[in-house]
Amino acid sequence: MARVNKSGLIGSIAFETSAGAVFGDKRIRLLEAIATHGSLNRAAKAVPISYKAAWDALDSMNNLAEAPLVVRTTGGRNGGGTLLTDHGRRIIALYRAMESSQQDLLDQVSSRKALAAVPGEGAALRTLLRRMSVKTSARNQFVGSVVAITDTGGLADVRLRLEGRPDELTELTATITPESVETMALRVDAQVYALIKAPWVDVTATVPRRNPHRNVFEGRIGALDAGAVSTRLSITTASGRTIAAAMPGTKVEQRGLRRGAPAWASFSTESVILATFD
Repeated sequence: MARVNKSGLIGSIAFETSAGAVFGDKRIRLLEAIATHGSLNRAAKAVPISYKAAWDALDSMNNLAEAPLVVRTTGGRNGGGTLLTDHGRRIIALYRAMESSQQDLLDQVSSRKALAAVPGEGAALRTLLRRMSVKTSARNQFVGSVVAITDTGGLADVRLRLEGRPDELTELTATITPESVETMALRVDAQVYALIKAPWVDVTATVPRRNPHRNVFEGRIGALDAGAVSTRLSITTASGRTIAAAMPGTKVEQRGLRRGAPAWASFSTESVILATFD
C-alpha cells in the first residue's frame, strides 16, 4: 500500500499471499511492544490487538522461526513476563531497514537481490516470510528435516528432526503412503512442514505408555480455555515449543488438567500431515 503526502510518496510494507497478509507492520509492532513492556498483555493493548490474537501470533512466529523471537518466563521476583530475544530484535531491525528503503523494495521486494541488500540476515528473513505464507486450519505447524524414511510394509515412516531450539533435540514421525513419499520427492535432509490438527492431540497428566506409533512432547499447560463442550489447551515445552490441543471438557476434568501443571501431549504418527516447500 502507498499514499502521497506533501513530502512525496510514502509506502508501508506488507507481505501477502492470495490468502491474505502474513507478516507486516502489526506483528512487528507487537514484537516492539513486547521489547518495551516485557508483557504480552500490555503489548497486545499497545498495538492494539486482542490478547488471544497476540498469543496465537507469537506461537506461530516462534514455531516457524529458525530461532525463538520471544521467550516466556514464569515466576521470579517480577512475576514472569514475555521477553524479546536477540533474533527477534534482528527481525525487527531487518523489517525497519527494509521499510526505510521502501522505494527500491516496492520495485523488487520479491527478488533475492532486494532482500540481499539488507545487511547480514536477508536469507533468514526470506526463509521466515516464506514459511509464514502457509495458511492452514491445523493449529500445530512445525518445520523439520527428514532424518530417515522407513518402509513398514505398505506404509512409510518419515522421521523428522524439528528446527528451533539449540537446547532441545526433538524428532517426530509421520506415517504416510509410499506414493506420497514419491510424489513429494522426499529424501533425507529435505525440509518439510509437519501439520497436526488440535483435536488429534491427546493430553495427559502422566507419562503415556511408550508406543512407536505415537509422538510425545513433555511440557506444562500454558493455556486452558474451556468452552461449552470442548476445551482448548496449549502445552509449552521447556524450550518454548508450543503444542495446541482441543479435548472434551469432561475428559480435561477427569484427568485433572490445569494451567501450569506438568502434562504430556501425544498424537498418532498417522495424524501428521506433511507438506513440502514451494
